[in-house]
Amino acid sequence: MNKKKIDWLLLLITILLVLLGIVLIYSASCGIKTELSNLASRQTVWMAIGIFLLFLFIALPYRNLRKASYPLYLFSLLLLLLVLLIGKGRAGSSRWLTFGGFYFQPSEFAKLIFILVAARYLADIGKKVKRFFFLIPYFLLVGIPFLLILKQPNLGTALVLLPISLGILWTAGIRKKHLTFLIAIGFLSSPILWFTVLKDYQRARLLVFINPNADPLGSGYNVIQSKIAIGSGGLFGKGFLRGTQSHLAFLPEYHTDFIFCVLAEEWGFIGGIVLLFLYSLFLKSLIRIATSTSEPFARLVATGITVMFASHIFINIGMTLGMLPVAGLPLPFLSYGGSSLLIFLIAVGIVLNIKKKETMF
Repeated sequence: MNKKKIDWLLLLITILLVLLGIVLIYSASCGIKTELSNLASRQTVWMAIGIFLLFLFIALPYRNLRKASYPLYLFSLLLLLLVLLIGKGRAGSSRWLTFGGFYFQPSEFAKLIFILVAARYLADIGKKVKRFFFLIPYFLLVGIPFLLILKQPNLGTALVLLPISLGILWTAGIRKKHLTFLIAIGFLSSPILWFTVLKDYQRARLLVFINPNADPLGSGYNVIQSKIAIGSGGLFGKGFLRGTQSHLAFLPEYHTDFIFCVLAEEWGFIGGIVLLFLYSLFLKSLIRIATSTSEPFARLVATGITVMFASHIFINIGMTLGMLPVAGLPLPFLSYGGSSLLIFLIAVGIVLNIKKKETMF
């Protein structure tokens, strides 16, 4: 591996964000819930595995990803079906499979695999993407995992597939009128989604987004407590391990979906700005690689990965600030979760691989 061909800025920011995540998870796990006390240790193990996979995908022959995309796609659909049949979960959801005591979330892997298969299909058809007929198989590629993930139910992860698919289509050269038509169809079909697909608690989340105080002890509780935690941090924060909303368990899911609140409460507005600065540098590096890549498949993969990261960051932080409805999406590299951390690190490895291959020519 030629060290000069590695985007060291992207790699450094990634590792900094992962380490920051370990620190925040450690702080979050110091609360009153003793069963969460070893979360930081578990995440450290996942980090070690993820870093290994990151470098593995940097060194992996790039053509293998393209060749394996369709078999991986079929395998991911099989796993999503297994989740519906034998999956583990809570509150009526089924999102995890278990292997040897480890919990595995196939929907996280399905996002990245979809990016690979979508990029391959659009790269194969080339300029035919401007003809609407050739987009029908593409709609099937995104529609099947979308519906399977939605059935779990996992609305947040399913919805992330939509901006990813549109971003890849735009980069592939879809006609503007076709893209406008697809977006219009999405909005017009939202009532069907509302009345036939969404669960009661999901509809409640969307309603309390408009007025969280309408159900302060129910669906609006998370948003209210999130705002309290963020606001209580002030300019410089309360200090490491001194957050009360998380340590006293006022805020649910503070080690996963609401990990940003832990940072804002303990490190304040300054800490939040530093995090957003790191994320901006991270996304800027991804965009630079995606736009400078000439090979169609690689360019589409890099675009899909960039949109995936941007969607997670925007939706998660917007959710914690009360600017978007609550959706179960992890904050990249910071939220606790082995499946999501592995996928995010593998995704960075793929982009670094793309960058390395481009500099060879």
